[in-house]
Amino acid sequence: MRDSVIALLCGASLSGIAYAAVADSIFADGFEARRWVAGYYVGYERQQYPIGEVDFSTITHLMVGRARPLADGSLTTDFDIDAVNGPAWAHTSVDAAHAAGRKAVLMIGGAGEIAGWRGAASAANRASFVTNLLAAVDQFGFDGLDLDWEPLETSDRGNFQALATALRAARPELILTVPIIWMNSNFANPPDPFWGQIAPLFDRIDVMTYDMAGPWSGWQSWHNSALYGETPTTPSSVASSVAFYLASGVPAAKLGVGTAFYGYCWRGVTGPHQIGGTPAAGDGTMSYANIIQNYYTPPAHIWDATARVPYLSSATPLGSAGCTFISYDDAQSITEKGAYARAQELGALIIWTISQGHLASEPVGHRDPLLDAVRTTFLE
Repeated sequence: MRDSVIALLCGASLSGIAYAAVADSIFADGFEARRWVAGYYVGYERQQYPIGEVDFSTITHLMVGRARPLADGSLTTDFDIDAVNGPAWAHTSVDAAHAAGRKAVLMIGGAGEIAGWRGAASAANRASFVTNLLAAVDQFGFDGLDLDWEPLETSDRGNFQALATALRAARPELILTVPIIWMNSNFANPPDPFWGQIAPLFDRIDVMTYDMAGPWSGWQSWHNSALYGETPTTPSSVASSVAFYLASGVPAAKLGVGTAFYGYCWRGVTGPHQIGGTPAAGDGTMSYANIIQNYYTPPAHIWDATARVPYLSSATPLGSAGCTFISYDDAQSITEKGAYARAQELGALIIWTISQGHLASEPVGHRDPLLDAVRTTFLE
C-alpha cells in the first residue's frame, strides 16, 4: 500500500498495481454516490497509522484534523503537532487522499474550542473567519470543511447557520459537513426542526454516535455506541438518534452515523445496566488496537444481543487500567451498524478515528479489520 501511494504521488505507474482502479470499482458512481465513509485522521495519532500505510479502499473522505478557530476569526494550523511539521503532515495527507482518488476535508474545531468558535463566527468576525477558512482550504488543497462546533448550544445556532450560509455562498462547490451530538431518547420528542432547516447547507450531517454513556444522574452503566436497546436508564442508541434526526427533517441521504474505533474502560461494574461504576479511560487511550492487544481474552468476551455490540466483563480487573467492563466495537458490531445504515439508506458512516483501529503488528491484509467490516457491509 505504501509503495503504491508513493508511486501515485510521484505520477508513476506500478506494474501489477491498479490501486485507483480498484477503488473506483467500489465507488463507481464517484463522489455523488449515496454512501460516504468519512474517516477522521488527526495529527497527534500520525505515528499510529502513517499516511503511506492508510487503506483508502474503504475511505471516501479523509477528514484531516485539525485547524482550531480563534476568537478573532483567525485559525491555527499546527494540526496538534507544531507550526512546521503540522502543515507538512497535512499537505502530505491531502496529497495521499487525492492520489488515491479520494476527497480531503479539513476538520475545524473539536472538543474544547467553543470560545474560539463563538468569537470567530460572531457578526463582528464572521467575514474575516470565512476568508481565513477558504484561504486554508486553498493553501492545503482541501475539498471541503468539517465544522466541528462542540457543543452547539441553542444560543449558538444563529451564528452557526450564518457562518454555514456565508461559506456556501462564497464557495458553492465546497464540501460542507457537520458532526452533531447523539440524542438522549428521554428527550427525543418532539423533534427539532432546526436540523431540517440547515440540512440544505450541508452535504452531510453526521451524528457522533459514540461517547453515549457515562456516570450521569439517572443512568446505569451502558455501551459506548449501542446500535439498539435504549431504556429510560440507558437512553442512547444509534437507532434512536437516527430516528430523532430523521423526524427533525434531515433527509436520510444526508444523514451519517458514527463508528468508534475506540472503547471505554469502566471500573466498579462488570457490564451494562448496573448502578455505579466510573469510566477510567476512553478515546485516545482505549483504542481498538490497545483493547485487542492488551485487554481482550476470550473468556471475558460477551455479545449483547439486544444492543448488538460486544463487551469485556471480568470480576478481576483487566489490563493496566484495571477495567472490569470494557465497551467497544468489533468487526461484528460494525458490520451490523453498516448494514443498519445501508438499510436505512443513510448517506454516511463516520469513523473516529481510523488510526485507533489499525493493528500495526499484524500481517499485511489483517491490519484494519474494522475498516474491512465497513467496506464489506456498507460500501460493496
